[in-house]
Formats: sequence, structure tokens, C-alpha cells
Amino acid sequence: MSAAEMLGKPLCTLAFCWRIERRDGVAVGLTSHDRDLRVGGLTYRAAPGMTPSAVRGGIGLDGGDSDVAGALTSDALTERDLMAGRWDGAALELRLTEWEAPGALWLLLARGTIGAVARTGAAFTAELIGAAAALGAPVAPSTSPDCRATLGDRACRVDMAARRRIVQVAEVEEASVVMAGGGLEAGAYAFGTLRWLTGENAGMTQAVTDNDADGLTLADPPAFAVAAGALALLTQGCDRQLATCAERFGNAVNFRGEPYLPGMDLLTRYPGA
Repeated sequence: MSAAEMLGKPLCTLAFCWRIERRDGVAVGLTSHDRDLRVGGLTYRAAPGMTPSAVRGGIGLDGGDSDVAGALTSDALTERDLMAGRWDGAALELRLTEWEAPGALWLLLARGTIGAVARTGAAFTAELIGAAAALGAPVAPSTSPDCRATLGDRACRVDMAARRRIVQVAEVEEASVVMAGGGLEAGAYAFGTLRWLTGENAGMTQAVTDNDADGLTLADPPAFAVAAGALALLTQGCDRQLATCAERFGNAVNFRGEPYLPGMDLLTRYPGA
């Protein structure tokens, strides 16, 4: 039976189902029904407070985004994880099914990624960014003296195999992280990333501002407490300057910037300025 035929029945037992997959691969299922539903090997937990709003479809570009609102009633969506950003950028699918025959009707209503999350009391609202948002991106990159590529991506092409290492944390104080054993190359991990592998912060990635031989400084303190002995994946960074690209990485041929192009301040340059 087609979706149109099923929805055309005199009586339908409909329920919304959300599948949310975090960037670290963890996936959860939630449903507006008052009992758990199992579809495609995933259990959709009952979360009656979850409601979709402004879900619209059409041939235009308006209404490409929508909102998902709900109560913090699921153990999978805790307040501390939402506020820490663990669910930011997660892939989300909203589908419609019949709770009497879960999966027989599996109609896709919306798909996108989770954007901004706001909280009011015991409820939250998450913005669902749809595919139309990609059309708002610039068609051609803007010129810049700095490199527009990310170290190791397809535009940069630097081999990152030897530029990542798993480290053990000895101590964390605010945004300062001391590594067990030290041995880091000073400055090599500035502008890089630290991805937590164990502990309460597991799966979360943080920006590194600078490092010395014994430790590093993060852009922000970890969202949750870090116990001594926690493991993390440390990845080198780049300041996106041509000199660094040429001297440190030997990769000037792939530099994605225009360091010698006159800038907007050209007319203000004069002797003695």
C-alpha cells in the first residue's frame, strides 16, 4: 500500500519519529507516540513532548528550515549535553509512521542538521537547517591573504598521517591542558584540534590556540570535568600563512590565498603612515 493510500484511510494512527545522529556517530530515535517504536533496527523512545513546527515543503526556497521543540524528558537528550554543544551539527530526520504498524508507512517530512539550540526552563528548541541553506553559500570564494583551505583537506593535500597523535592528559586547569610525558613540538599544534576519546567529553572536539613541549592551551575550557589519564586525539594546525605553508609543510603550490593581491587599504598607504 502506497503512502497516499495509507494516509487516505478513514482512520490513521500517526506518530512522528526523529532519528538524530551526532557527529561522533551516536544515533538516537525519539517518537511522539506514548510507547516505544522499533523501526529498521533502531528503537524510537517515547518522547510525547517532542513536536515539529513550521515543517513545510514546496518548489521554492522559502521554508527550507524548520524548528524542533520538545521537553527534556529523554535520557538521550540531556540539558548538559545540549548546552555543551554535543548535539550541534547532528544529522536529523523527521518521519511519519503509523504506531499500529511501525515502518509500514515511513514518510520523510524533513531532513537536515541541528543548528542553534535554545533552552527555556525544562524545554528546548532546536533549529533544523535544511538543504536549501547550502544555496546561501558563496558561489566563488572571496580573495584573502590567508589560506582558505583547512590543513589536510582536499584543497590543502598535506598528508596528516604523521601529524596526529593520541595523548594522555595528566592535568587540566581551566583551558590549560598538561600532557603526561610531554614531548610535544612547541607551536606545532597551535590552530589545531583536540578530540576527546574518553571521559565525559568523549566525542567532542576543541580548538587549540597554542602549545609548548609539556601541554597546550584550548580556546575554551572543556565542557565537563577531565580526569587524569583521559585520552585525546591531538591534530596539528596551521596559521594559514604562505611562509608557514612553504617552510613548514613544503606545500606552497597548494596555497589557497592571495598574499600579494592589493587590499582595500591600498589607497590609505602613504610614506610615513
